[in-house]
Order: sequence, then C-alpha cells, then structure tokens
Amino acid sequence: MFQVRVEADFAAAHFLKDYHGKCENLHGHNYKVYVHAQGENLDEGGMLLDFTQLKKALRAVCKQLDHTNLNDLAVFKDNPSAERIAMYIYEGVCKELEKTQPIRKDLIYCVDVFETETSRARYIPSK
Repeated sequence: MFQVRVEADFAAAHFLKDYHGKCENLHGHNYKVYVHAQGENLDEGGMLLDFTQLKKALRAVCKQLDHTNLNDLAVFKDNPSAERIAMYIYEGVCKELEKTQPIRKDLIYCVDVFETETSRARYIPSK
C-alpha cells in the first residue's frame, strides 16, 4: 500500500451556534489541512497521485474558505465544526481532481483539519 499527503492552510472565523461555551462566540483559526491518498497501484510514472495536481485541488478548495466567516456559508448550517469543514474539503478536492484526474480521485483516503496544533478532526468517507 502506498500513501501520500499534501497540506495547505487557510485563516477563517466561525462560531458554533449549538455549542455552550467560549466557541459559541465569534473567533478565528489558522487552519492546517492535510489530504491523504492511498492505493496499491502506481501510475505509469511510478506515482500514486501527482503531488502537483493534488496540491492544486486542495489549494483551490482552501481558497474558497480563506478569510471568510464560515458561518456565512450555507453548507455548514451555522455550525462550521472542524468535522464539517473536513468533509467539505474532501468533497471539494474530489470535485477538483475530477476535472484533471477523474479515476485517481478515488485514491483520496481522508482529510485532516487542524484548528490548533493539538486539535484535529478527520473525515474518512465510507466507501
């Protein structure tokens, strides 16, 4: 089994509407995002997935979120938790990859979203 990982980051504000604590107030994070791909077969060039294409896809999705109030995006339903952000990024990366490498998008294994260095949410799609 082969695995690769790329990373990107973005800064955004949010609050958690149904949370009872300090995170229900507007605050921001410098998010770090990792996208992991895995598979058993390499392409003709000996790669699992082209780093350049994977980074391009991830950066395109992160750019949509950068310097926004995530609560303004309907997709998060006023509760842009790290878990929902991870799923959003997974789906976005797959859509971006579909434009250039439609078969290879199935290699995306999971997405990690770090709100801080010690707090991470991971999304792994059920296949």
